[in-house]
Amino acid sequence: MNEYEHEAFSSGHRFLEAPRWHDGQLWVSDFFAKTVLRFAEDGSAEVVASVEGTPSGLGFLPDGRVLVVSQQDAMILEIGEGGSLTPYADYSHIATSVANEMLVSADGHVYAGNFGFLLGAEEPRPAYLAHVAPDRSVRRVDADLMFPNGTAMTPDGTLLVAETISHRITAFDLDERRHPVNPRVWAQLDDSLHPDGIALDSEGGVWFGNALTLGDDSGFYRVVEGGEITDRIPTRGTWAVACAFGGEQLNRLYMSCNTTTLDDFLAGRSSGEIRVADVKHSGVPHSQ
Repeated sequence: MNEYEHEAFSSGHRFLEAPRWHDGQLWVSDFFAKTVLRFAEDGSAEVVASVEGTPSGLGFLPDGRVLVVSQQDAMILEIGEGGSLTPYADYSHIATSVANEMLVSADGHVYAGNFGFLLGAEEPRPAYLAHVAPDRSVRRVDADLMFPNGTAMTPDGTLLVAETISHRITAFDLDERRHPVNPRVWAQLDDSLHPDGIALDSEGGVWFGNALTLGDDSGFYRVVEGGEITDRIPTRGTWAVACAFGGEQLNRLYMSCNTTTLDDFLAGRSSGEIRVADVKHSGVPHSQ
């Protein structure tokens, strides 16, 4: 297995999620600060927008407009000039708990998830993805998913979804309306691995953060279809949450790392930072 060193890129944040590389810059949501951040090359952060409902998944429409998930009301918001927010789509009738990750495809389709249950207060139960077409119509994806999280799109149009509680990556085909169908297990992982945010590389590997642990198994992993783990970036002592490829050659992996525990997370306490590693693979443009 390949292992990589990593270095600090930006610190002093709270709980960082949903990193995205767009137009040469890294974008990230900070849950507990309720802000969407954009980073310069030196790691300094600019607040792009404040989201009172707690920001999560980020994405960019084909014309460059920025979308963000508002967790508490399961709304997708458009970020305008000066950080203004306007509703884009409401999927609260599909979300059965807190909204979370989102993918905006290169052709403007949106796929957004939710926890499915109240973390730390309820027993796990299935959740459903929401599919928002370019005309903003909203449909439920009829597949039970256990804590759907990070989402990516392969060049051939396969939708990949990390199921954190089920320790797996699930694949969907897309029908003629780009609606997900035919769910199947793409990679079943060991029970010690809880895939959170994911990023796709150009050789078909999926990189994921192993969330919910501070131990030796904390880190970012690369898995290929069928479940083989090929690469790892250890991050002992912090939650490995989500990642995105960036840099001029898309060969730098930007990783959101949050030092917290489940009890502290539920209380809104966390120390977040972005770390970066140079890896032997490159990302796929517009895959997340």
